[in-house]
Amino acid sequence: KSVYHKLMVNQLFTGKWVADVIAQHLKPFDLSSQQYNVLRILRGQYPKAISVNAICERMIDKMSNVSRLVDKLKAKGWVERRVNFEDRRQMDISITEAGLELLKKVDQEEDQMLAYFNHLSEDEAAQLNELLDNLRRH
Repeated sequence: KSVYHKLMVNQLFTGKWVADVIAQHLKPFDLSSQQYNVLRILRGQYPKAISVNAICERMIDKMSNVSRLVDKLKAKGWVERRVNFEDRRQMDISITEAGLELLKKVDQEEDQMLAYFNHLSEDEAAQLNELLDNLRRH
């Protein structure tokens, strides 16, 4: 219909393509992109703990069920959950040493994932980043 309609469809298509690249990269580690996002948030807080609500606020996918994601990560031994002594209704979540080690392994494979974008020059990548940032400034 218009260049803006094409932009919207292209953005949806590209978002799905990037999500598939990330999922393919994380599959050998038995991680979903949402679980990976939680672990990266927790690594950024390390060694401090963070509440489930604070994790929710920082998630890329705001629709994620963070409590369920934390349960799965806890079952794998990658996070710990403790009652917050200042507010007993709140749970504090922190990454474990095993979770940090897992992220180190994932980080070592990151170049393979980024190779999907290497056909863009650094200037093109910077320009695309700027355009995407501008698109979200509504």
